[in-house]
Amino acid sequence: MGLFGAMEISASGLTAQRLRMDLTANNIANINTTRTGELTAAGNQIPYTRQVAVFVPRPPETNFSKVLGEAMGNGVKNVGNGVQVSRIQNDATEPYRLEYNPDSPDAAQVAEAGLPVGYVRQPNVNIVTEMVDMMTAARAYEANVTALNVSKSMATKALEIGRG
Repeated sequence: MGLFGAMEISASGLTAQRLRMDLTANNIANINTTRTGELTAAGNQIPYTRQVAVFVPRPPETNFSKVLGEAMGNGVKNVGNGVQVSRIQNDATEPYRLEYNPDSPDAAQVAEAGLPVGYVRQPNVNIVTEMVDMMTAARAYEANVTALNVSKSMATKALEIGRG
């Protein structure tokens, strides 16, 4: 890992956690959105579905010196490269909440599996879950900022030592 490797890893974590906080804010903003423009096969409204980010490790960089070092047996192996978002997916782990409101324009007009007539599907967003996600994303963001600052401080000290 070079001088800026730790900074790049922290920067990837900052970017990923920022996106996670944005998704959480979007989920909270749509907690009462029952009309998305999508309809079931029976013609009933599909409400907003909670979104989550899926993180994966960033693929390793392949450069000549790294390949040569590994081939000669003196390369550093299993060094992290940071994280990236592979996709944003709808969270299907929580079911939609049902609310009886036959006067709503979004109420089911035709019964279907799990949705009786007169019920409105509410988004599967739980405010407690979203606040916990927001807090964990904020803490992870703070940890990455701290790691970035430590890396910056180490680089600065190394330059001061070099100056003599």
